[in-house]
This record gives sequence, C-alpha cells and structure tokens, in this order.
Amino acid sequence: MQLHAEIVAVHTRHPFLIARGGTSAYRVVWVRLVDGDGAEGWGEASPSRYYGETADTVMAALQQYAPLLEAADAWSLEAIERALERTLRHQAAARSAVSAALHDLVAKRVGLPLYRYWGLDGAAAPQSSFTIGLAPDAETLRARVREAAPYPILKVKLGSSWDREILRLVREEAPQAVLRVDANGAWSAAQALGMLPALHDARVEMLEQPVAGHDLAGLRFVRERAALPVVADESCVTATDIPRLAGAVDGVNIKLAKCGSLREALRMIAVARAHDLRVMCGCMIETTLGSAAAAQLAPLLDDADLDGAALLADDPFAGPAMVNGRLVLGDAPGLGVTRRGGDPVRG
Repeated sequence: MQLHAEIVAVHTRHPFLIARGGTSAYRVVWVRLVDGDGAEGWGEASPSRYYGETADTVMAALQQYAPLLEAADAWSLEAIERALERTLRHQAAARSAVSAALHDLVAKRVGLPLYRYWGLDGAAAPQSSFTIGLAPDAETLRARVREAAPYPILKVKLGSSWDREILRLVREEAPQAVLRVDANGAWSAAQALGMLPALHDARVEMLEQPVAGHDLAGLRFVRERAALPVVADESCVTATDIPRLAGAVDGVNIKLAKCGSLREALRMIAVARAHDLRVMCGCMIETTLGSAAAAQLAPLLDDADLDGAALLADDPFAGPAMVNGRLVLGDAPGLGVTRRGGDPVRG
C-alpha cells in the first residue's frame, strides 16, 4: 500500500476554548492508503499538543510508517497496528489516522459500513452531546447556547474564574437540555468538591475530568462525594489505564487520537465493560472524516461526544453525521465519507 498525506487547516464557527486555552484554527492531517489495485482507504489525524503531537509531528511519524505499509497485507489489521506501535509508539493521532484508513479500505472491499462489518446495529447509537466552549463574556455565552438549541445534550466546558455563573446562564438559556460538564482537569479536588452544589442546582447529569489527569486520588475523592457520575478523559489513554481507574470513576472517555487505533478503542470498550464502567467516546476538533471513524463505535457506547465536525465552519466532508444530536451512521461502505459536492472518497 502507498501512503499519501496532507496537512489541511480547518476553522471552528467560534473560537473553541477550554481550560487549557484554544483557538479557531486547527491543522489536521488527511491520510490516504492506496492498495495495488487502486482501492483507497481514508483517515484523519487530529493531533493535540497536550499529548505531544502537532500536524508536523504527524507527518514525520507517517514518513516512518510508510515503508512498513508498503509491504503490508491490508487485511492484517491487528499485525499492522502492532507493527506501527513498535515502530513509533507515542504518536497516537498519526497511528489512529492509519488505522481508520485501513479499516475504511477493508470494509469497502466487503461492501459494508464498518460498523456492520463489526456486526453492530447503527440504531443502537446513543445521542451525542454538543459542546459549549468557554466564552469571553455572558452575552457571548448566551448567544452560543441559543445557537445550540437544536441539540438536546450540551457539554459545558468549565475551568474558568466564573464557572458558577456559566452554569447558571447555560441552564437559564437551555432549561430543558441535558447538561454535562467537562473541567478538563482544571480543578483541584477541593475546588471540585466546592462545585458540587452548583452542579446539583444546574441539574448536571455527568462530570468529566474534574481534576488533573494524574490525580487518581483526587478523582476517587470527588467520585465518593458526588451524586452524579464522574468520567475520566485525560486520565484514561489506553486500555492499560482502565483497571486502575475502576473504583475511582464511573466511566471513561475514549478518543482515537489518544489511544491510537480503532482496535485499541475496541479493546478499551471491552476492558471498561469488564470493570463495570460507563463508556463514552469523544473526539477532537476534526472534520467528518475524523469523526466518522469514531462514530463506527457508537452502537457500543453509553454516551457519545462526537461533535467535532459540527463545530466547524468549513467541513469539506459529508458522511456519518450528528443531526440535532442524533448520530446517523448510514449505509455507505467503509467509513461512509464523501467530499461535499459529490466527489467520492473512493473504495
């Protein structure tokens, strides 16, 4: 297989800010694998500096992976993914793009959507949340919540100097919405404890990563005192992290750009279920090409946060989509992605 890659800039409708900062411009990497008969598989890397990756490091990693892929049998998914990890381990976003392209290619060859190739029922996909990022002022926040009115589940980013006021304003503008909160590890355990009454008053149904990723004792402290589920994101990268999180959280948030591949994501789901944990899958800021790969996992999830493409102003792809919070996987083979305007992402 020949590997082709390019860096592409995409832009969010509004500056997307979380506790660690943010911007409105993001660089993603599109990956295309072309087999000897011309069949293609596509994937996307959405790197995060938090995990030590940029679009440039993704391109450098792909150069290391290219020789391995040239000699590989496209059907040998497990062997290829393990070989990629041995070649260059700490480049999860790059590996996840190759994994998505490989699975896209294989599922196209058998003429099935990937989720059906796995034996899953698309109708079992949960609704996805829509993220409300940190805003500079109350009026901007109100406007963004009103703009998100079609979405029944809102995930509210916190970790600011006015978190309680944010919760009050969001609930005021969206009295019927299901609210989830993500602090992205910005609070101490004591701060999280102090926020619990405000979360209760705002009828928040889930709290994601209240304390720093390394602070498992803090997660356990909060979980033991919270009346709502606590979910780990930054604390949970791969399947090996899950056993130590059992008892400290109620669930885990899986992301392809963290764990490195679709097959690792499947392992994480299995391990989480074995430990009786709630399973969510999230995303980065990415196009439909990126979110389509994670969407294939949706029938296996309790919760979804696959709104990355919905946050963009210039998504060039169409495919499995979040329609007013409902995940629609479709019947097209592979990841089911096409370029807008009708140009196919070929099989």
